[in-house]
Amino acid sequence: MIICFLIQQPEHLQRLFRSAAEIIPVQQKETTNPAAFTDVFDLPAGGRIMAVDPGMKRCGVAISDELRIITRPLAMIKRTSWKKLLSNIKQIVSEYDAKALVIGLPLESDGSESQMSAEARRLARKFSLSLDIPIYLQDERVTTYEAKSRLWQQGLTIAETKMLADSTAASIILADFLDRVRLR
Repeated sequence: MIICFLIQQPEHLQRLFRSAAEIIPVQQKETTNPAAFTDVFDLPAGGRIMAVDPGMKRCGVAISDELRIITRPLAMIKRTSWKKLLSNIKQIVSEYDAKALVIGLPLESDGSESQMSAEARRLARKFSLSLDIPIYLQDERVTTYEAKSRLWQQGLTIAETKMLADSTAASIILADFLDRVRLR
């Protein structure tokens, strides 16, 4: 069961959970997607978008072009602490002038939540409090497998694939997000 405290929260937190009806117990095997993290209608009109494929040891990172047509992987970030991860993400956001951040949401194949889904939501919440750009969650089922497959097809070794898989997955997550935005 998800517990949320709504007492004396700043306005930007209140919009994350507009009502208790948006919070669904995990036992029902449905995802909880507060509108603040999934509604792409408030996406800034132009500019680059950045994506993160969160992991416990590494985070893959990708960026789009300014027209949001092409995505490309960036160097992956080793995850040692929240402060270091935030610092690295802030630096990339600043360097590329990213207008939004997409966090991969690792759902189970049947759409249910996992421990990593909770971690991704926790990261999204923390980034929303720490960055001045909108944060979105994007379903990332099988993106790591797709990334590894693409890298193996290019003839990369297992070691090279391991180094590039997270950021390639982030690039796939971002491409999926951009497709979703185009369809709205």
